[in-house]
Amino acid sequence: MSDTAISPGFHPEPLPVGELLPWAIFAGILLLIAIYFVGAEEGATSLISGMNRSGFAGGCLV
Repeated sequence: MSDTAISPGFHPEPLPVGELLPWAIFAGILLLIAIYFVGAEEGATSLISGMNRSGFAGGCLV
């Protein structure tokens, strides 16, 4: 077990911000879209009044 996976003189290159920034913006936009749809599913953007029963309640509430 004296073999090493990385040589002792190995130094990883830093990631340039210019290459990382577009991916970070893309991930942020996807996250905001996901939060919007989850909020809409929970009734935050409900357009029809009276449809505020939870899906888990089903027919329990009369």
